[in-house]
Formats: sequence, C-alpha cells, structure tokens
Amino acid sequence: VFVNERDGGEPVTFHCERGIAEFVEHLNETKDPIHKVISFGGMRDEIIVEVALQYNLGAAETTLAFANMINTPDGGTHLSGFRTALTRVINAYARKSGALKEKDANFSGEDVREGLTAVISVKLPGPQFESQTKVKLTNAPVEGVVNSIVGEKMGQFLEENPAVARRILEKVQLAQRAREAARKAIETVRRSSALESNSLPGKLADCIERDPSKCELFLVEGASAGGSAKSGRDRRTQAVLPLKGKIINVGKARLDKVLDNEEIRAMITALGTGISFESPSDESAAENGNGAADSTNGHHANGGAAEHALAPAKKNGYDLSKLRYHKIIIMTDADVDGDHIRTLLLTFFWLYMRPLITEGHVYVAQPPLYRVRSGKDTQYYCRTAEERDQILKTLRHRKDVQVTRFKGLGEMDASDLADTTMRTDARQLAQVRIEDVYDAEELFDILMSTRVEPRRDFIIRHAKEVTDLDWHG
Repeated sequence: VFVNERDGGEPVTFHCERGIAEFVEHLNETKDPIHKVISFGGMRDEIIVEVALQYNLGAAETTLAFANMINTPDGGTHLSGFRTALTRVINAYARKSGALKEKDANFSGEDVREGLTAVISVKLPGPQFESQTKVKLTNAPVEGVVNSIVGEKMGQFLEENPAVARRILEKVQLAQRAREAARKAIETVRRSSALESNSLPGKLADCIERDPSKCELFLVEGASAGGSAKSGRDRRTQAVLPLKGKIINVGKARLDKVLDNEEIRAMITALGTGISFESPSDESAAENGNGAADSTNGHHANGGAAEHALAPAKKNGYDLSKLRYHKIIIMTDADVDGDHIRTLLLTFFWLYMRPLITEGHVYVAQPPLYRVRSGKDTQYYCRTAEERDQILKTLRHRKDVQVTRFKGLGEMDASDLADTTMRTDARQLAQVRIEDVYDAEELFDILMSTRVEPRRDFIIRHAKEVTDLDWHG
C-alpha cells in the first residue's frame, strides 16, 4: 500500500489477484495474443520459481525478470535458465511432433522468443547481485533450478495442450523463416556497402569538420527543401541528407524489407553506426538447443531484462562510437505529412538505432509557420498562430504589414531556412527524450504496428485533444 501523505492524500493499493499471470496479460493489452497465459512454478533447493508467458502476433520480445521482488533489468542466472530451457523444450517438442525434420536445423533462441511476453520471478535466500544497483542476479545455482523447472513444466504443458503447442510452433517457424530472409538481406546490403563501407550516399552534402561532437546532420523532407538547406547551412559543421517521400514503416516490415528501402540505407551509411539487428543481451550463449551461440534482432527485445534499453551500446553490429554526427536533426514540414515522416523516422531510430534516442542525439527542428513583414527592413518569424497574433497587435498601426504562411520547407529560401531553423544562434530545437522506455514501447506499438484496433481506440480516446487540424480538400 502506497500512502500519499500530502494534504488530501488517499491510500492507493496495487493488487494483481492472479499474480504474474495477470501482469503478463497487462503487458499484452495492446498486442494480439495467440493463446491464454501459460503459468507454472516450483521449488527446489529453497529456490521458489514462478513463470508466466504468452505469445502474441508481434515481433517484439518483452521479458521481465525479478529476484526477491526486485526487478533485474540486466537479467542474470534466472533469465538465462529460463531462456535455455524454453528453447530446448520447444526444439524437443518440434522434433517429436515432426515440425522439425532430421535434416532441419534447430530453432534459435531468437526464433523461440519472437513475440514472447514473459515474467520470471524467483525467491531465494541470500541473493547475490552484480552491483549495488541490483540490476543482475548472479547466484549460479539459480540457473540450474530455473532451467529444470521450466523444462519440466513447459514440456508437460506442450504435451497436454497440442492445439496451443501447434500455434506456438507455427509462430516460431515463421520467425525462423523471417530470420533467414533477414540474414540474406543483411548480406546483400553488406555486399552493396550500406552497412560496412566508408562510401557515403551521393545525395549527402557532408560537412568539413571531422570531430563528430561538433557535427550535425539534417534529415530534410523533400528535394527542394534539401536544396535550400544545403545552400543555407554552415558547411563547416552541418551536413544535409534530403529524403525522398516517406520512408517505410519499419514497425510493420521485416528486416529484409527495411534494408531494401533506399532512404533507410542512405541514413545507415551516413550515420556510420550500423544497425542493432541483434539483441543487446549477452546472455544468449548455448540457448538454441545445440550449444551454439544465439542472437536476436534488436527490435525483438524491447524491454526489461531482455534489453537494458537505456545503456549505450556497442553490440551485435551497432557501434555508437562510430556515429559521424552527434546531432541528428529531423527537419520536416509543419503539417500532417511532415508529422508522419517525423514519426516514421523516430520509429526507425527506436527500433534499429535506439541509443541515438536514449543518448540524446536526436532533435526535431522547429521551423516557423508564419513570416510577418512590415516595410522593407522589419520581419518576424512565428512558430504558432498565437505568436503571429501577438506580433500583429504590435504592428496594428502599420499599413504595410504582410503575413506569409509557409506551406512547407520547400517554400522557404536558403536565407529564411538558415535564419530560422539552421543557425545555432537563432533556431529552436526540441530534443527527443524518453522518460519511460515501457510507455514509449507501447506508444510506438499502438501507432506504428499492423494492428488497427489499438490505434483506432487511441485516436478516439484523444480526438478531443486535437487543436490544430490540417484539412485537405
């Protein structure tokens, strides 16, 4: 019970009647589960183990691990025991049921965990953690106990519930095929230099400075705005990459389709970090049932112990230290299309280059909507209608006032763009920050995934909050 001791405070009780099974249902509220929550537990050697899991139609893995009620975002022996057992049991059942033939390779841990939501809780005497922050459990015996209990209980469940087992196997097989397609796509892109070459995209107007901490990259909507930005930039420190149209919605696309997109490939090459298409977790060894190391797409491990999302990463193909520009500035039109392009770019960064956001490298430009001119020498730029109206009040006695509404960045010439959006002493930038990784994950999933119902509900729920409608006739 949490008590608010401020004036008028009321006690608030948080209670899950069905424990972690209900917690998993809550985590999957905005997803499409393919079966009811599977939950089980056991006790060995004074170690109590509770597990609840449920697969959904999405690609993201959400795995939370707790030790003595303490969240361990970096996982530990309880998480590695769970993962190893789950992968082993599903492979064994697939062999026994004929889903995997003798010549077929085992499913990897990545395949088994795609679309998995799970909560693992252990209670034990004398828990040991990696550091004072208690982010990772290190008691060695826990791994074997969790491995044994999960292996026994999950194997029993699959045998007794063949219909659910079949749906899980179909999900895992689909993930395996997608992983193979993604692997081929990555190799294709590497051969064409997008991930590994120093060759920069031809439409990139690079800057002269070579110290990344002093460099900025403007991602600009449209060729015409890109031309103005190239002319209005400070060539010493500012680079410009024009983007043609809307990039692919990576929230709905497999990795092979993502890497086939020309604009995505141009950004990957320009930024220089590569992409995080494998799991940041380093606890994946020996999980795929045959002792081989395992790897997971970064956007498949989106929270909790599966990914310590706020840590800078040099992990599995993504190397933040190779970032060529420490400020990435999204510059789009101030309309619904511009908002959509900005959202698509943020979705790409969130799913494939997350440290760019969590380490504070991504910004959104704030171009003006209006220019107010009075005479030949006086002009004001206004970012909102309220600012415009305030300026007009101060000029109400002037007869030579002209108001221009910019329909897009392409309407602004190089000097306008430089004076309002690019010059460091005149512009306004909004830094993209994540206050809560789980809330961000849920919002990206609602807005950008293939599922329509949660997005429709979100729009209905927030429709009355809209104050600036963009009408298209």
